[in-house]
Amino acid sequence: MQEREVKVKYENICSLLSARKLKPAFDLLEQLIVFTGLAELHEKYITLEQNYRYMLKYTVEGITDPERQNIYEHLLISTFELADNCFENLRLKTSQSIEYQKKKGFAKHYITDFGQLGSELEKFYIQKELHSLHDSSEETKKNRRLEEEIHLQKIFTIFYHIWFTDRLTGDELQFLETFMKNESVPYHEKSLVVTGLTLSLMRYFDEHKIIMLFNTFEDPSEEVSQRALIGLIIGIYHYDQRMPFYHAILGRLTIFIEDLRFRSNLEKIILQFIRSKETEKIKRKLEDEIFPEMLKLSPNLRNKLSIENLLGEGMTEDKNPEWKEILKDSPGLLGKMEELTEMQLEGADVFLSSFSMLKHFPFFSEIANWFVPFTPDHPEIKNNPINKDEPEDQALTKLIMKSPMLCNSDKYSFFFSITNIPPDYKQMVEESLNAEAEQLEDFAKEGSLLAKLNKSEIIINHYIRDLYRFYKIHPQHEGFEDIFAWKFDFHHKFVFSKILKEDLKIQRNIAEFNFSKNYFVEAAELFELILQTKEEVELVQKLAYCYQKMGDYKKALDLYLKADLFDQNKLWNYKKIALCYRNLKKPAKALEYYQLADVLDTDNLSLQVSIGQCQMELKQYEEALKSYFKVEYLAPGDKKVWRPIGWCSFLVGKIAQAEKYYERLISDFPNKFDLMNMGHVQWCLGNRKFALDFYKRSINDGDNTEKDFMEAFEEDLPSLVVHGVDLDDVPIMMDQLRYFLAN
Repeated sequence: MQEREVKVKYENICSLLSARKLKPAFDLLEQLIVFTGLAELHEKYITLEQNYRYMLKYTVEGITDPERQNIYEHLLISTFELADNCFENLRLKTSQSIEYQKKKGFAKHYITDFGQLGSELEKFYIQKELHSLHDSSEETKKNRRLEEEIHLQKIFTIFYHIWFTDRLTGDELQFLETFMKNESVPYHEKSLVVTGLTLSLMRYFDEHKIIMLFNTFEDPSEEVSQRALIGLIIGIYHYDQRMPFYHAILGRLTIFIEDLRFRSNLEKIILQFIRSKETEKIKRKLEDEIFPEMLKLSPNLRNKLSIENLLGEGMTEDKNPEWKEILKDSPGLLGKMEELTEMQLEGADVFLSSFSMLKHFPFFSEIANWFVPFTPDHPEIKNNPINKDEPEDQALTKLIMKSPMLCNSDKYSFFFSITNIPPDYKQMVEESLNAEAEQLEDFAKEGSLLAKLNKSEIIINHYIRDLYRFYKIHPQHEGFEDIFAWKFDFHHKFVFSKILKEDLKIQRNIAEFNFSKNYFVEAAELFELILQTKEEVELVQKLAYCYQKMGDYKKALDLYLKADLFDQNKLWNYKKIALCYRNLKKPAKALEYYQLADVLDTDNLSLQVSIGQCQMELKQYEEALKSYFKVEYLAPGDKKVWRPIGWCSFLVGKIAQAEKYYERLISDFPNKFDLMNMGHVQWCLGNRKFALDFYKRSINDGDNTEKDFMEAFEEDLPSLVVHGVDLDDVPIMMDQLRYFLAN
């Protein structure tokens, strides 16, 4: 049985258990157990299946048992656990992923004496405090560096031990509780262990892991607390199907939901996970649009700017007055860069493209290092030649640490990438980081978006980006389930849907965020839920707009008509109703609403064009012509209106007028239809040779073929006949055209 087949069967078993369909779940589970070849699993299966049969028998016989529901839920949980155990054994047997390679390799390194490990850690923290009180000799410093490296390996061992443990024992839980409550343990070590707990939960469900994450959320360190909450959300989302059976978890959630801090951070995390769906789009935008445009500019940069001056005092200026002048050569670039800046301020991840190529340093060959918060205490940072003992030499590291824009993983990439550059450039980088720090202070004074990002939000954004980099760009990332491929449809999940129902503010914010990012399916589902509790015209209109963008014009129309009962946004609503009617092929109704909108906004060009299009569809060509002339009057420089004026003029028999407008189009940038229509006009005027010439040019247009031309010609033929073309001449003219094309 292949790994993929095993996973599909396991997921089906979990779905069946969630739906309380034990019999088919048992049937599938037996197939997996047979494949493991493990007798102990089969024995557990037999026991569970027999117990279930007894319960069914007693139930059918009508025997009253007040504990029946508890027994039933216990059976479900036990079957989930057996399925987990079976699945894990099969993955160990079949999986070639790095996760299971490392788990197999770690088998001899599990911690056996937590008491001794705890004593060793405590001794290190005490000695570290003592070392900080006095200077030491070079020999002592060397020994200290060795002690720090050994200590880091112990922390890594805890990380891997937790990650690869299936179900936490009493000793492990006690050690974790003590470790997390120990004030001597720095936040970055606790944070790494929290990530180990999260990865462990992702790999193998254990209620105790979730309870431990609940407990850790109450840690006084925001870095540790927010990591625990993110791990909690990932775990509960992942195992949503089985959550109804775990009352201890639901009970803790009920308590936590009352905590304003919990609800606030829950919302931030959900929004950041949804926002992560934008990361690949941003990456493509940078690589496909912005970077190529910047490369086009590069030959002119040295002439237009004095590069040498940029390395001097000019670096300290906020903005270069010549930038916009340079960017005039690429008018769209400035707008794109401003758009990215705004997205960055909103919390979007704009640095993936820049830093994805900077994960090749040996530092990242250690998986644990992908999750360690950036800290000057990391031995590979602290002992790097760039950091000497003098405080001023460590300034750059501290500036990197403070940067709110870079996540931890990117800070490490940035640090290692600058260690080998010349001193002058290092100074330049330091000045740039200092300028960023000063700019942040200015932002804070101005009350900008960035200033509103409190510490917890910055930590949340950084950690989710750290996770994103691991799951997306680690060299062996395909060996892990990509959590960022999930839908993040929290409103569909058992636990989160309950939370969202109880807090309409969070639900509304998530709906609005999805709406702003054009995730219309998710936004529509949330707006529907909110409207069940609270009816508001703006929500009705936004829901209608979602259905419109999804192409469901019937639902959109019903909602726009409902919104029309309120006296709000009438103009906008009329236009949307008209648009829906047009897409539903009801031009008369569309025209009715466009004309209502025209009363409120008489000189709106877009409205006049839409009115003209409806009149055209209704064959009211004289009226359509008036509408298009009004557009020309209101916007005399708009060449696009020449096309409908020319065609309407032709349809109503004003052939000379049509010729005048098509001459304008032909002298500009004609398309295949302009050329064909000019041919129609010339034929109706009796200029058959000119007509054939324009037809030939139309067919030879790069966007046309003879077949396409003939199909379009057949559609127009009735109008040609109305305006004097002899139907008997048509086959002759078309054959002559074919001869022209053959030459």
